[in-house]
Amino acid sequence: MSKTVVLGLVGGLGVLVLMGAVLFGCAGRWDLPMFWAYLGVWAAAMVIALLVIDEGLIKERTRPGPGGKDYATAMVLTPLWLGQNIAAALDVGRYHWSDSVPPVVQAIGLAAMVAGAAVLVWAEAVNRFFSPVIRIQTERGHHVITTGPYAYVRHPGYASSPFLFIGGGLVLGSWTAALIGLFLIVPLVIRTAREDRILHGQLDGYAAYAQKVRYRLIPGVW
Repeated sequence: MSKTVVLGLVGGLGVLVLMGAVLFGCAGRWDLPMFWAYLGVWAAAMVIALLVIDEGLIKERTRPGPGGKDYATAMVLTPLWLGQNIAAALDVGRYHWSDSVPPVVQAIGLAAMVAGAAVLVWAEAVNRFFSPVIRIQTERGHHVITTGPYAYVRHPGYASSPFLFIGGGLVLGSWTAALIGLFLIVPLVIRTAREDRILHGQLDGYAAYAQKVRYRLIPGVW
């Protein structure tokens, strides 16, 4: 196992520990099985991704190269996602504002989360240019990816977000958290539209690819 992968695993473990501390600390209790399941999905996705994606992509995702655009999306998503976890923990563990999500709906949310994580990891494994910012990675030989989930929609990583964020809120057992998950999707839809325009204008072959794969996120819709 390379140093890059090991460092990625250490960083991912740190994120998971922080997530767990936020969830169980705010909830004030440990006996919440679906909280553990939620963390388990994210843990599995992180580990599998680090084992199957290109090492150059690990470096790119850790520290993007020059010319990147739209750092603002991450700056919006990070506090929103943290807020979703805090809201869910306070809701389920302490105040019970909207923690009436039925177990069957939580199970559906868990299945949705697993599906979303699988698509996200698949997209990362296929697309070695899956940067956290918008940029044409000329120094890495950037070219259009047409295989895997990219044969069905042009931005499958972003398409997985409703399953991860809304499904995640349901897994945690909080209707409030599920609603926050809906708001988490908005900046990613905006990012999708902007990224698609830039790729059309700056990445060779993308316009032709877009003629074949017509939809950005949802087949038959958009």
